[in-house]
Amino acid sequence: MNRVSRWQIYVPLGLYLLFTLVPFYWMVVFAFRPRGSDSLLPWPVTFDHFEHVWTGMGFSIFFQNSLLVGVASLISTTVIALAGGYALARYDFRGRQAFLVGMLCTQFIPGAMMLIPLFEIFRTLGLVNSLWALVIAETVFQLPLSLILISGFVKNIPVELEQATWVDGCSRLRGFFAVVLPMLRPALVAVGSFAFIHSWNNFLFALMFVNEQDKFTLPVGLAFTIGEFSADFGALAAGGVVAAVPVVLVFAVIQRYLVQGLSAGAVKG
Repeated sequence: MNRVSRWQIYVPLGLYLLFTLVPFYWMVVFAFRPRGSDSLLPWPVTFDHFEHVWTGMGFSIFFQNSLLVGVASLISTTVIALAGGYALARYDFRGRQAFLVGMLCTQFIPGAMMLIPLFEIFRTLGLVNSLWALVIAETVFQLPLSLILISGFVKNIPVELEQATWVDGCSRLRGFFAVVLPMLRPALVAVGSFAFIHSWNNFLFALMFVNEQDKFTLPVGLAFTIGEFSADFGALAAGGVVAAVPVVLVFAVIQRYLVQGLSAGAVKG
């Protein structure tokens, strides 16, 4: 077997890293350099753009709305996927395979195709122009993949561990919390992080279901920094930094659990 030399690994990775980081570098440059400057470096550093978008353009409210939608979607998706994934892994019921196939098929449906049906449902329920409409929509679209991941992870946990707790007098629920739930931490982190990041970055649902400025999320707020005939690139870049930092921090904290959760959930299905 031929060994791959280091340059064959490092050169493609370096080019990919350069291709990925250059747009972020220019975003940081525009966000921190003074208005009217054409310097290739963000010097002298100014925070005027951040002050403008945070207080003058309402990004503090947009940030709170995005955080509320992201955390609520994370909690709802994780709790429902945990219960459903455990049931799919431990119970053999009629229609189980058909249910799994149906969930997989939903992944091929673009979210844009569901906008009109969802809008009609939310209008009937009185949820149009409500952040809870975004939470419900995000949860529904994140559940299929989350259920499959957690189900695959639970299948990798020997059922004998649970049975041992039943012999000791624990109920199924107590045995689940004592044995299974602690071992599901990587899967829960993976599912929760995907739900949070997807809801944080989602633009289409927030644009269609919310029409009041005080309920905008960050992606919609960023879109409104671009005018019909001009764009404030400094404000746009500063808003992009505000929107990107939480996602980068989430990935930095949970990357180890994320890899474990994805790999374990994909081994056995």
